[in-house]
Amino acid sequence: WFSHSQRQVSNNLSCAVLYIHNILDFFIIANVMTEQFSTPLELPLSTETFAAVNAHLSQLSPQDILAWALTHLPALYQTTAFGLTGLVALDMLSKSGKPIPKLIFLDTLYHFTETYELVQQVRERYAVDIKVYKPEGCETVVDFEKKHGEELWVRDDDIYDFAVKVEPAQRAYQELSVRSVITGRRRSQGGDRASLQPLEVDETGLLKLNPLFAWSFAQVEAYIHENNVPRNALLDQGYRSVGDWHSTQPSREGDTGERAGRWANKEEKTECGLHKNFYEMKARAKLEEEHARAEEAKTASEVATAA
Repeated sequence: WFSHSQRQVSNNLSCAVLYIHNILDFFIIANVMTEQFSTPLELPLSTETFAAVNAHLSQLSPQDILAWALTHLPALYQTTAFGLTGLVALDMLSKSGKPIPKLIFLDTLYHFTETYELVQQVRERYAVDIKVYKPEGCETVVDFEKKHGEELWVRDDDIYDFAVKVEPAQRAYQELSVRSVITGRRRSQGGDRASLQPLEVDETGLLKLNPLFAWSFAQVEAYIHENNVPRNALLDQGYRSVGDWHSTQPSREGDTGERAGRWANKEEKTECGLHKNFYEMKARAKLEEEHARAEEAKTASEVATAA
């Protein structure tokens, strides 16, 4: 009996030692995964490092992803149109105990009045530096329509997106020396975002961090309410996602998508251009510009000939 008891105690001790050993291994591996990344990250990232970073971030909460980013991502800014997810990320950053990265707001000149009011609320609530970028050479709608004509979004929404979002964003990144940005994209928004990873890199080499990539809309909305985060007043008027006034409408009965109403009558559209291929959009915009100049020259020549 004594021998059996000794064996049982020995077996229990062995199990306990093995359990402790496994726990220690887990923490050692986690620590190694964290420490294996340079501070800040050295760009460009290798395929192996990129995969390791995403494997690590996929296990973290949004708050911990943001904390990691503040240490590891170089020249970090937050691009935002002040949607709910971006506001949640901003609120989390404000509670991190570290300086909040500067915000980049792309003023298309066609935002709702409620959106501009929200920008001011955010500026006052979080005392954050907001860098505002507008379409090149334009301060007002009159300037924009003098340059591009009226209702460019109707004639060619890709060219419109390039003019009001893509080009101003690239100009901001160059002038501010941005190398990493925080976005408000989530998988549950569907479309091209369904397979979103915590960290992405685009064709220009820009790192894009998606800290709430795995959160549902319900989680975002709950955080907004629990933390009294400022939000766009239009969300209380039937809008689900707010963009420019000319192409955003309240969601209709039967609409189920999180971004329903964002691009009225354009069901196939899921992105505004910021997350499309920059070089392809730039090349197309250049062709359209050359075509417009050729048409202007042709018209001027015809007028001169007729005179």
